[in-house]
Formats: sequence, C-alpha cells, structure tokens
Amino acid sequence: MPTNKQIHLDSRPQGEAAAGNFKLVTGQTPEVREGQVLVRHHFLSLDPYMRGQMNDAKSYAAPQPLGQVMGGGTAGEVAESRSPRYQPGDKVVGMGGWQEYSVVDADRPGALRKVDTTHVPLSHYLGAVGMPGVTAWYGLAKIIEPKAGQTMVVSAAAGAVGSAFGALAKARGCRAVGIAGGAEKCGYVTSELGFDACIDYKEHKDAGSLSKALKQACPDGIDGYFENVGGMVLDAAVLRMNAFGRIALCGMIAGYDGQPLPMAYPQLLLTNRIKLQGFIVGEHMEIWPEALTELGMLVSSGKLKPRESVAQGIESAPQAFLGLLKGRNFGKQLVKLA
Repeated sequence: MPTNKQIHLDSRPQGEAAAGNFKLVTGQTPEVREGQVLVRHHFLSLDPYMRGQMNDAKSYAAPQPLGQVMGGGTAGEVAESRSPRYQPGDKVVGMGGWQEYSVVDADRPGALRKVDTTHVPLSHYLGAVGMPGVTAWYGLAKIIEPKAGQTMVVSAAAGAVGSAFGALAKARGCRAVGIAGGAEKCGYVTSELGFDACIDYKEHKDAGSLSKALKQACPDGIDGYFENVGGMVLDAAVLRMNAFGRIALCGMIAGYDGQPLPMAYPQLLLTNRIKLQGFIVGEHMEIWPEALTELGMLVSSGKLKPRESVAQGIESAPQAFLGLLKGRNFGKQLVKLA
C-alpha cells in the first residue's frame, strides 16, 4: 500500500490560528478490505468552517480531535476497489480529509459520490458544484426566496460561495451586488462573474461609510442579503435592508478567532420586520440533487465562471488555510495533491 502524508491537528489555537497548530505525519495507507475502496485524492478543499472545528467549544459540528487527520472535502480517483459499486478510475468526491489517500467503506451513506468530469472539471466539485455552491443555492432559494427585479447582496463575493450566489441570483432575474476585499477582487466580481456592482470593504473604516456605498450600489435598498463575514459588514447591510428583507446567515468569519461580534443596529430587525436565519447546508441533504443540477448547468454553460486558488502539495495546506482566513485566496481555495 502507498505511503500516505497527512496533516493532523496538533494543538488548539489560542486566539489566531497558526502553522504550529498543525503537524505533518507520514504513514502507511491501511489495507483495502472487502467492501472498501482506496481513493487517491487529487484535490483537498479548504473552507472557513474548519477554523471553528479547531476549537474545543460548542458548535454545530464536533471539534476536530487532536492527533487525527484534519477533516475536509476531497476529490480524487478510485485507485483500488473491493466493492462492486466502484471501479478503478472512477472520479469521486468525499470527506477524505487532509491526506493524500483514504480508505473508504463504499456502502456507508454519503461517504463517496461519483462525478462526471466531461463538462465540469473535477476540482469544481469541491467549489461551485459542491458544498459551497449548494450553500449559496440553499440560502438564496430557501431562505431569501428572491423575486425577479429584487436586489441581492452577498459578502465575500469573490469566494466560492459568493460567486455561486451571484450567478444564481442573476439567473432569477435579480440585481446582484457583491462586497469583497480589494480592487482586483471587485473587478473579477463585476467583469467575470457578472454582478451589477461590487463594493471594496477595505475602502471603508466603519459600518456607516460602507453603508453609504451600499446605498449608491443599491438605490432601491436590499431585499436579500447572504452573510459570510459578520461584524461591520453585517451592520452596514442591515442599515440598507428593505422592510420584510431576508438575511441568510452562513458564516461569521470576522469572529472565528473567538472575539465577540456585537450587532450595532439589532432594532432594525424589528423595525423592518427582517427575517434573519442561520443555516448549515449539511442538514438539508434533500435539496442537494436539485441544487447540484442547476449549478452544474451554470458552470458548463459558462454562466458561472469559478476561480480557484490552488496550493501545491499536502505540506502547503496549513499556510493556504491561514491565508484563506485572512482573505488572501481568490475564489475557491484548494490544495492540489496529484
């Protein structure tokens, strides 16, 4: 069996996560037994939610155990199979974690999923046509429930979730406005992703200033807002929400290091009868087939042009992950393993 490099969580962060919290481990891949398959991972997905799992604190997901492989989504190829359900060469996605190989029980529900790479590249099944894309789809379709002509806004618009949200909103006849960090990202959001406008939050020192920029970009107010960031960005958006507006709360990356994230204008939730709903997309598996079908069509037709930041080799995963938390990635953050 092949040698397998892995990244383990070696210690829990005290405040900001650091490279020293991770450890590179090399070992032998377990033998493939009856009903199992050996998957060679080609890509590893890095996602903001992983930061919360590094803490030993109550959350919607169990903490990442110390001394074990960091969990995470993977896309790869079946290298060996002792199950009739999979053949060597099948392209698959799963939750193989931060390692080069995984041995998977083929009959375990949700453990692996075959994917067709004829029109959609394998890596996109970890981004636009994977969990991030489905996250955008659920927040828009099931929580915000847009109507044609309404204004939709998303923070972290240049990321994997934000870019999919924009394409999905435009497909429903909505005005799409993004919030992103830096002129280059905002240029990508408007020119390549087709958003109607994008605001560089780095040009604004407080919620009031950012809210004024949102007022210019959204002259008719905001009907639906998809939140990935929290803090000042959420405060600015709430100031511009229309009556009966809807907010899909997906992430609060501004608070992932443990500091409180007070809300400056909570009274506006009542004044404008705003619906604010948090959600975890893994709790809504029933909508994945419908969402993935639409997302796959958007990518294959060129209406959604996902961008990727790709680090090379398993050793690069910790630094790439820390960069993701700082917003240094452009689009979906991946690690290429093969």
